[in-house]
Amino acid sequence: MKAQIIQIGNSQGVRIPKMMLEETGLSGEVELQVTPDGILIRNIKRPRADWDAIFTSLADTDDDLTAAAGATSEFDNKEWQW
Repeated sequence: MKAQIIQIGNSQGVRIPKMMLEETGLSGEVELQVTPDGILIRNIKRPRADWDAIFTSLADTDDDLTAAAGATSEFDNKEWQW
């Protein structure tokens, strides 16, 4: 697909069709990187971005209570002394 570089205020930009944005999942703040072939646009990967979903999943399955419920490991059974 071809696009034109256009004037946007004092800067220049490229209009990205909605269909392409939906297909790539790009939204909000993105990272731009200069490559030998041009400019790469990608989502910013934030550390711990998916933690909310993981904690919700653990809470829904009560998985965070496994240790408190008496589940023990080999270390607990052989090595650990109270």
